[in-house]
Amino acid sequence: MLKADSGFCIPFCRLRERLAVELDGGQHDENQEYDRQRTLWLNQKGWHVIRFWNNELWNNEEAVLERILGTLQMLQPSPLPSP
Repeated sequence: MLKADSGFCIPFCRLRERLAVELDGGQHDENQEYDRQRTLWLNQKGWHVIRFWNNELWNNEEAVLERILGTLQMLQPSPLPSP
């Protein structure tokens, strides 16, 4: 877990790629503005945020993991120098 200087906690993150993974449950409907502000703040700090509903993880864990891994691969710098 990472606690940002804004006071936001990021429970699931990968520091090197600056990827934050958010899981939204039933409270998300009540916290949409907070979540929007949090995502905006993270994006402004160079973070990429992906969100899943809790039931997505429970019902299709493999698809969630594939999306996370695909995003990590996309965010990793190329090992080859640019020409």
